Amino acid sequence: PKWVPTSSEQILDDYRHYIAQMQPKLPQLFTFIPGSPVTVESIPAFQAAAATHYQTGTPDGKRPGRVVVATSDFAHRTLLLDEAVAYHEGIPGHHMQLSVQQQLKDLPKFRLHTGFSAYTEGWALYAEQLGKEVGFYQDPVSDYGRLNSELFRAVRLVVDTGIHAKGWTRDQVIEYMRKNDVNEPLAQSETDRYIAWPAQACSYKLGQLKILELRERAKKALGPKFDIRTFNDEILSGGALPLDMLDARTTQW
Repeated sequence: PKWVPTSSEQILDDYRHYIAQMQPKLPQLFTFIPGSPVTVESIPAFQAAAATHYQTGTPDGKRPGRVVVATSDFAHRTLLLDEAVAYHEGIPGHHMQLSVQQQLKDLPKFRLHTGFSAYTEGWALYAEQLGKEVGFYQDPVSDYGRLNSELFRAVRLVVDTGIHAKGWTRDQVIEYMRKNDVNEPLAQSETDRYIAWPAQACSYKLGQLKILELRERAKKALGPKFDIRTFNDEILSGGALPLDMLDARTTQW
């Protein structure tokens, strides 16, 4: 029962708690920390069916970045995934990546605001794991939420290619998701999303796997000189890139 929210505000407080506890850990993960403000708020009633997401602030910090959280019908939601999603949408995920990108000095203006799904979502999924690496997910149920998030992204690889490369029916997709621990409302809404947005669901896991591959290569190449902080800085300091260009840039570094 403790993982069932008792109010919308409890969900928001959960996100604020996890983002706040990550803030002092950032020096363990980065040498450049932009310090751009981030807030947590509910999705407004007219968008109640939307999923939790991030909205970028302004480069000068006058309008903060916002983690906009789905809180409607709170009694049918769970707090299980909040820690992983807070790191994904907030810090060190989307808010961190986009705050760094906005402050890069040597890129043309359009590059400061563009995105590539495999890079941005890959980074955010990688960021969920960074929370584990600095000692969070202390509650094993919260860590289960992180692992469930990873499983969900792996399921997406199968059903996205099932729809767009293998000719799967909608019913086949729903059935596969049911078998892999995706609840019914989420399976229904996500399937419609994948049908309408080819390959976006693949991008999360493919991007995360590429960043982890580059990290392992950097560890082998640099040996005792490898520093997780300068590696993470390097991944973010070129702005959003297609994965092949990210590979080439990191290899050159």
